[in-house]
Amino acid sequence: MTVTEILQWVDQLVFTQTGNHLNNLQKNVVQGIWQGRTYAEMAKEFGYDSENHIGNVSRELYKVLSEQLGEDLNKSNFRSTIERLQDSFNSPNSSQVVCIGINSSFNVCPFIQKNDSSSNKDDEINLAEKSYHDLTLAPKITHFYDRTLELQTLSHWLTTQNPRLISVLGLSGIGKTTLVKQFVDLNLPQFDVIIWKSIKLSNSLDTIITEILTLINPDSIQVDNKLTQFFNLLRQQRCLIILDDVQDLFTSGQFAGQYKTEYKDYKNFFTKMTEIEHQSSLILIGQEQCQEMLCLDEELYPVKCLELEDVDNIEILKNLKLKDEESWPNLINLYEGNPVYLKDIASLIRNIFMGKVSEFLKEDCLLLTEDIKFRLNELFDRLSPIEQQIVVELSKFNQPVSREDLRQALSLSSTDFINGLQSLSKRYLLKTIEGEKISFNLSPVFREYVRTCCQD
Repeated sequence: MTVTEILQWVDQLVFTQTGNHLNNLQKNVVQGIWQGRTYAEMAKEFGYDSENHIGNVSRELYKVLSEQLGEDLNKSNFRSTIERLQDSFNSPNSSQVVCIGINSSFNVCPFIQKNDSSSNKDDEINLAEKSYHDLTLAPKITHFYDRTLELQTLSHWLTTQNPRLISVLGLSGIGKTTLVKQFVDLNLPQFDVIIWKSIKLSNSLDTIITEILTLINPDSIQVDNKLTQFFNLLRQQRCLIILDDVQDLFTSGQFAGQYKTEYKDYKNFFTKMTEIEHQSSLILIGQEQCQEMLCLDEELYPVKCLELEDVDNIEILKNLKLKDEESWPNLINLYEGNPVYLKDIASLIRNIFMGKVSEFLKEDCLLLTEDIKFRLNELFDRLSPIEQQIVVELSKFNQPVSREDLRQALSLSSTDFINGLQSLSKRYLLKTIEGEKISFNLSPVFREYVRTCCQD
């Protein structure tokens, strides 16, 4: 059984016993217990000074589950008891919830039925028929590092504030998709419908909406009225729709967030998501920001934006088979805590330096592998000519450059210069430093790339 299946099953049991679904801390505790982690480890990760609170939460869960299952559960036998009962979960009498994709066909434990009345069985069947989780295009998460605060923020928004549009943004490889998938895995029971789509694979809005409507109710699609049907679905059921790789909607060679001509219907769609009353949410995952992702008044417009920065935690290197743990913080700092950069450079260190991080750091250079260059080349090619001029100039300096000095070094109008800076900020390539003078800087990895590959 996967962690997702366990969380769904435990949530059903707790809801039957208490009338309440698992809260975020309880979900994290269940996951930690299943993975064999200590209360002290969980307390440290979740931000508690003492393990006592985690222990109290766990013992309350054991009590509820013991009453529901008729078994005496505790931390030491939790996993073994669940695994022993797995045959019961898969029996012909167990209730099925429809899931399509990598988490397909999990079972709800038959013990949750408190009586055998036909009305209760019918209610459970109807509930099951309304649950559709299409995660075919979602990634499988094997490791989740140091995003507890961001995960809590996302969970708080979606469980208490119900924003209709959320954007999760940041550089390529920083962990945006992983964060959203982790939230989905922990919160499947909270939504009637969960659909994960990638713009790279299904870029037409009409195609995406048709696929969603076909999945939910294939016999009642009205060809001339799909958008209305879609918003009716968002009103009638609590849906979570995820669109990954949203930057592919935008034109390369122009300022950030400019829609390609064939995708301008998305602009109206994102706006309608925030204006029309419904109980669902749309999450956009991408590398650059568009106007619809901005919120000037959160009371009037239910829009949220979560911007991811680097990961500063040696746990990110734990499973990469590297040596010299005392040198790991320096390696993480050098590659800005970007999980994808670090994974790629770790492969090089294993192959060329026998896994010795200290030996690699003796080279005293920021080495760019071909895979890192490929990713950064894609980013650079998306820039407008004005942005490219700005980053080439900034790459000449190892320290921040004031706006006045940068402006004098470039042959750009004031309008082009300011718009270029704003666009680079929307792509998360430019860092603004506030001081006596406002200054700008590039991240070290991107600066090295521009220096070595883009001077022409």
